[in-house]
Amino acid sequence: MPQQLPALYSSTVDTQATRKALRLQVRQARRSLSDEQQTAFSHMAAKHALESLLSRKVKSVALYLSNDGELDTQPLIEGLWQNGVDVYLPRLHPFSAGNLLFLRYNRDTKLLKSHLGIWEPKLDITQMILTQQLDVVLTPLVAFDMQGNRMGMGGGYYDRTLTNWQQQHKPLPIGYAHDCQQVDALPCEHWDVPLPFIFTPSHCYEF
Repeated sequence: MPQQLPALYSSTVDTQATRKALRLQVRQARRSLSDEQQTAFSHMAAKHALESLLSRKVKSVALYLSNDGELDTQPLIEGLWQNGVDVYLPRLHPFSAGNLLFLRYNRDTKLLKSHLGIWEPKLDITQMILTQQLDVVLTPLVAFDMQGNRMGMGGGYYDRTLTNWQQQHKPLPIGYAHDCQQVDALPCEHWDVPLPFIFTPSHCYEF
């Protein structure tokens, strides 16, 4: 098994400066992984995630296309396709700023780069699914801690998407990250949505 990077330390002082510094620290840690480590870790995480998702008999999973050193989702996407699970990708809502739409993703889906520099599916309402119809939303994250707290990039897209998931019992939010993105404690805000599960190359965490 490839050697894991040590967990990073963060202060629990709840300030924007702390959050910004932590984002920079963890993003640098994941970007420093070699191509060999990235490949190995992505397949290890995909194995954990696929076993868990298939055991839950999920039919629809939303995830994202990786960038900026994120754990590569492509091995998991391939595994879901091979097992007949519908895969969906987020795209920025064209009329409601700060919100996401989810569109079905397959090998023929046309992708466009958003103004954030992230690849997303071309808008096609025939391929769209309502968030509450999804079984699982696999969320990107910058850092996480052992209470299931998640820190994103600061845009709040997934916090808004998942605000009511506990009342509706769908979709189940699951984090997906490198082991080096674990920190001792996150400075959280009241709008941050904690995650019940996080998959990494070495663990399946349940909170």
